[in-house]
Amino acid sequence: MTDEAKTSEPQADPAVSVVGPGAGETIVLGTTRMRLLEDGSHTGHRLAIAESVLAPHTQGPPQHRHARHDEGFYVISGTVRFTVGHDDYDATAGTLVMVPPGTPHTFANVADQPAVMLSTFTPDLYVQYFRDLEGVFAEGRPLTRQANIDAMSRYATEPATDLD
Repeated sequence: MTDEAKTSEPQADPAVSVVGPGAGETIVLGTTRMRLLEDGSHTGHRLAIAESVLAPHTQGPPQHRHARHDEGFYVISGTVRFTVGHDDYDATAGTLVMVPPGTPHTFANVADQPAVMLSTFTPDLYVQYFRDLEGVFAEGRPLTRQANIDAMSRYATEPATDLD
């Protein structure tokens, strides 16, 4: 067989990941339920994706900055309030919010209805943060601001203390 014939032969398909409705790893963080659709294990750790359901009047994490990853939020339903520095943005269904490294941000559901959003993490560094927080709840400890900040610090993230 010629070299040309070898390179034109069909190659085996790479592994495809399919996560159906209700599948994926579920992480419960107080009034937020997160479903990890991709934890990075199928993307060479380049990308992670999660669906989050925020109950009405759910506060998010302390405002923070990521040093090594971009974070994206696509609002599927409801309204999510994003705070970026000193500015608030109410994002409704169909809105995409992209947060580059170094940008202070947080989010909350201040409405009376649940909100659902899809989040991306590139690379997947931050996924373990959510697992760590779930461990705090599982141990029966309260999720204090300091416990949250301690978990963030393990994943190249720091609180935006200059905005407190």
